Amino acid sequence: MSQADKWDQRFRGTRQPDAPALVLESNLHLLPAGGLALDLACGIASNGLLLAERGLQTSLWDISSVALELQRQWARQRQLEITTLQRDCARDPPTSEQFDVICVAHFLHRPLCPIVYTALKPGGLLFYQTFCNDKIDPAGPSSPEFLLQPGELPELFRQLRVRFYREDGRCGDLQLGERNRALLVAQKPVG
Repeated sequence: MSQADKWDQRFRGTRQPDAPALVLESNLHLLPAGGLALDLACGIASNGLLLAERGLQTSLWDISSVALELQRQWARQRQLEITTLQRDCARDPPTSEQFDVICVAHFLHRPLCPIVYTALKPGGLLFYQTFCNDKIDPAGPSSPEFLLQPGELPELFRQLRVRFYREDGRCGDLQLGERNRALLVAQKPVG
C-alpha cells in the first residue's frame, strides 16, 4: 500500500476537522496581517482554515487526496478561499523564499527542515508542533524516526530566531501542561 493510500484510508469517513495545533492557536498574535501561508502535510487539522480565516492566502499540501477534498469542503462551509495541492512534501518540498508563514503539525521528516527554512521569506514565521520521544501517553507515532529528542526542535531550526518554544517533558506535575509535544514559533532573519 502506498503512503497516499495509507493516509486516504485513515482519513476516509472523517466528518469534522481536528482542532488547530496548539502552537498556532496560542500564538495567533504573532501572525502577519497578510501574506502567503502554507500548511505543510495538513492532514485533517484545521490549521490551514485558521490561517485563511486570519486573512492569509493559504495553501494546504498533503499526500492524501481524501484529506485535501475534506479541507476544500470545510473551507466552502466556512466561505474561505484556500488552495490545495496533493504532494509528497518530503519528495517535492516547497521552493526558496516562497511563504510568509509555514505551519507544520505532527509531521517530522528531518531532511526537510533545512528546506522549510529556505522556503520562508525573510521575516517569515514557522509554527511547528510535533511529538517528543519522552511523551507520557501513546498518542502519535512510536518510531524514534518520527519523534523529537529533548531540545531537538529548536536545534533543527537554529538559523531561525525563536519567538516561542515549549517542551514540558517529564518535569513536575505530569497531569498538567503539554507533555507529548514540542512547540516552536521561529522567525527567519531579515537580511
